[in-house]
Amino acid sequence: MATYDPRTATGIPTEPVGSMPRPQKLQDAYAAYDEGTIDKSALETEQEAAVQDTIDRYEATGAPIISDGEQRWSSFATYPITDTLAGTGLAPSLGPGGQFFAIFADGHGRQLPKLVKGPFEYQNYAADSLKKSIGKANAPMKQAVIAPSMLALLYPLKDPVDGYSREDFEAKLIDECEKDIREAFAAGAARVSVDFTEGRLATREDPRNPWTGAGLLPHFIELNNRVMARFSAEERRSIGIHTCPGGDRDSVHSADVPYNNLLPEMFKINAGYFLIQLASEREKDPVYESIGKNLRTDADGVTQMAYIGVINPGNPRVESADEVAGRLVRAADFIPKEQLGSTDDCGFSPFSIDEKPNHGSPDYARDVAFQKIANRVEGTRMAAEKLGVS
Repeated sequence: MATYDPRTATGIPTEPVGSMPRPQKLQDAYAAYDEGTIDKSALETEQEAAVQDTIDRYEATGAPIISDGEQRWSSFATYPITDTLAGTGLAPSLGPGGQFFAIFADGHGRQLPKLVKGPFEYQNYAADSLKKSIGKANAPMKQAVIAPSMLALLYPLKDPVDGYSREDFEAKLIDECEKDIREAFAAGAARVSVDFTEGRLATREDPRNPWTGAGLLPHFIELNNRVMARFSAEERRSIGIHTCPGGDRDSVHSADVPYNNLLPEMFKINAGYFLIQLASEREKDPVYESIGKNLRTDADGVTQMAYIGVINPGNPRVESADEVAGRLVRAADFIPKEQLGSTDDCGFSPFSIDEKPNHGSPDYARDVAFQKIANRVEGTRMAAEKLGVS
């Protein structure tokens, strides 16, 4: 685990979620690879170019910690089990036609594969990408990984898999998620956050998407805590949980769900910090209040931190540094300033193919994203000065 003090550069800690928009050229390469018109080495050439550009531009923002933008990944959810969104390189235990993980507000959905046989295991680990990226960076790097609760949806909701029980599948899933986190730290990650976008969606009860009405949130919390229990308190200080109402094609999947359906339960996860969508939330004060009420000073030996979202990746308008600072100062009326941090609401582009319709193009969205990050960093520094945090 790399040594990293998140307060050093900005007083109030600030950290990204993970993904950045893939350049149009890279998105075209993913499509060509699925069509069989280019080989994997040609795709990897475009991935490497996009990673280098991402790291160079990230460091130019002055961000104290960066990511590689997940440029080599199919998506934040499916990187362990497939090479592309179309299913090229799908793990042998899986087949097409699984549950929709989400149906978004604009009507489009993202569908998971389904488990068809055991044993289940990851094809890829987050560290596989990080090992290739970390030597390109001068700044500390973080790594996002997928939550076990998301991949639990690979198991059919009602029909058991012959010869492979849900209990056996979930036991292996916990092992794999632990390994994913440990290998990321071993590869040099300063921080690891666990993507938990399904948390808020689990309380929506969308009849088009049956798992959302199945009362799974308590089980999701349990699965995540089974992973946290594998780590010491010292390790968990650098392990986070990310929640948001989704982000794909500039649309969301659960922004209409009351946040308080999730937050009191989410803070029962014994993670060290939480990356919490808030910039795009219409009524912020009740959410700040709920965070302050439920954030724990002793989560199995760890004082929890709340990194509130001050940047909306789905909106091309660039938030000013003053705006960022104002949001943090207001949040400090409800959340102890010693437990406060800042982040972006979501990854800027969690899926490898993302047209970014509100922005006009993925390349423009990419330019906007780096501007937003620069202002998040400066605005966080300004808020720390106003609040006397160092």
